[in-house]
Amino acid sequence: MEELIAIDVEGRQVTAAAGRSIIEAIWDAGYMLVQWVGCLGQGVCGSCRVMIRRADSEDVNMALACETVIEPGMQVSFVPFLNLAREHPYKLESFQNTWQAVEQVHCTFPEAVDCRHCGGCDAACPKGIDVQHGVELVIAGELITAGNAFESCIMCDLCSYACPEFISPNHVGLLARRLLPSRFARPANLMRRLRQVEQGELRVDDRAHQINE
Repeated sequence: MEELIAIDVEGRQVTAAAGRSIIEAIWDAGYMLVQWVGCLGQGVCGSCRVMIRRADSEDVNMALACETVIEPGMQVSFVPFLNLAREHPYKLESFQNTWQAVEQVHCTFPEAVDCRHCGGCDAACPKGIDVQHGVELVIAGELITAGNAFESCIMCDLCSYACPEFISPNHVGLLARRLLPSRFARPANLMRRLRQVEQGELRVDDRAHQINE
């Protein structure tokens, strides 16, 4: 006989065959789920965001319902889309001067430097991205490395909701990813040094470059 597994979804008991995803289990149980279905099982759109608690754990984890297989006693609650606390508008075409790209990113996301290193964004990411490190790379001017770090991001916004500083980490990563093919960032070390010079953090002795007459 086919093994049946019972889970709790938004306070309702749902029973489905073992090996089914949360989304499939809801459909198999006869519920007309028309929200949070997105890409229908490919795990690339971030629409089916859920909080799950397994029977043998008190921890609550973030996941995608389309790719999470049901387990006995699992509790599931969908996370609705919410408006972000802060907007960070920008126009990609304004990033013309690649030498100033890092400074523009800092101006667009000024909260990024206030990261508390709490790890909440990492814990919230259903794709296992080292989100906090990705933001640190952007702050350091390593835009190319940062863009690659966020390559598997599906923009589910869970890290943004988990961030106490309202940094919107996935949007920081998206900007880094968009800048790579559109403008190709200049060398990170040189941009960082130029920024330090402009802000007075690094002193340059011009006398070393003068021509002796």
